[in-house]
Amino acid sequence: METFDSTIKTLGECVFHSPIQQVKFVSDDDRILDDISEKSFRAAKNGKSEPTFIELAGPRARIYFDPVQTRAAVVTCGGLCPGLNNVIRSIVMSLYYTYGCNDILGIPFGLRGFVSKDHTPFKLTPKDVIDIHEKGGTILASSRGPQDVGAIVDTIENLGIDLVFFIGGDGTLRAALDTWQEVARRGLKRSIIGVPKTIDNDINHLSESFGFESAYAEAVEVIRAAHVEAVGAPNGIGLVKLMGRQSGFVAAHATLGLRDVNFCLIPEIPFELEGEYGFLNALRKRIVKRQHAVIVVAEGAGQSLFGDQELGYDASGNKILGDIGVLLKKKIIDYFKEKGLEVNVRYIDPSYSIRSVPAIPYDAVYCGFLGQMAVHAAMAGKTCMMVGQNKDRFTHIPFEAAISTRKQIEPDGFLWMSILHSTGQPSLINPSKTD
Repeated sequence: METFDSTIKTLGECVFHSPIQQVKFVSDDDRILDDISEKSFRAAKNGKSEPTFIELAGPRARIYFDPVQTRAAVVTCGGLCPGLNNVIRSIVMSLYYTYGCNDILGIPFGLRGFVSKDHTPFKLTPKDVIDIHEKGGTILASSRGPQDVGAIVDTIENLGIDLVFFIGGDGTLRAALDTWQEVARRGLKRSIIGVPKTIDNDINHLSESFGFESAYAEAVEVIRAAHVEAVGAPNGIGLVKLMGRQSGFVAAHATLGLRDVNFCLIPEIPFELEGEYGFLNALRKRIVKRQHAVIVVAEGAGQSLFGDQELGYDASGNKILGDIGVLLKKKIIDYFKEKGLEVNVRYIDPSYSIRSVPAIPYDAVYCGFLGQMAVHAAMAGKTCMMVGQNKDRFTHIPFEAAISTRKQIEPDGFLWMSILHSTGQPSLINPSKTD
């Protein structure tokens, strides 16, 4: 487990009494261990390492901002994700009813809404968000790509915004960090809080990101359809491509959610197509034996198969990936044609439909808590941090720690071992000549 500086930045002394009644307040001294393993405990006990404690989220008895004089803003960035509207609603309701802060702005179309003259921030009230949790997407709309940080802070300063809630993934958290650094450089007292959002579930120091459960629940239904198609045709092959640029959590959990999958291909685990132990020959053996197969592949899997192909970068600065789903479909068809075996490939790419669904109840509850905890942190003058759930407790994590690395599936961990047991797939790597 990596060590990191878990210190949470604050704007100054909290001089106002919290308006919240009949609640157990949390102190800044209330913290939990980041690594609870025996190995880590013994290393700390023997003086070989320093344990990392994480600050717990929750309402503070004293707050930094006077709610009546405070203006807040909410922005959603990046791709859509189940639960975005739930988080927006929770933030607005918590600010308005819990703290009595009724000056809340929605920033339209992501970071672009801070800088573009075509998009104007608008007022958010409980009436505006009362039923948005029943819908997918985000009422604020979103966009990808960086914007000029100076211009963003100019807008924050000119509009008199005291609290900014950035809802987004890794790139959004980086933008939030840049924004805070510019705010600090100008000597402004502004609270910059992140609510981590990613279907891929790849943000560090989180047990899980919101929207993930909803996404893979929907993916399970897609796999179910692929299985029906596969068994309904001679030598049928259901091929499903799911989200996961660098982390295969959606593909892995959806695979375990139905257990009709025979091959699960993810970015963390390399595989080869050709050769005796390659994927295509393993698929052939499966078809000959069982006359059908279901394959789930994460979008970032098998990128080495595209060689040195350069496709550029998207608006968010991410390297554009080769389309592994389309490649696999072609390779499968060509391979079996060459072998003289009939196959019927049913290829499904449900990415946009999966990320656009409303949150399932689990995520709805989670998003509600996240919005509340984000508001508690902001009103207490916390800044340059995200809220999240860690070991069933809600915590504060500095932006720097959140974006330092991406969370991935461990090749020798329990989750991947469960995948291998469920699918029965071999390693899909040919032994080297030196082995």
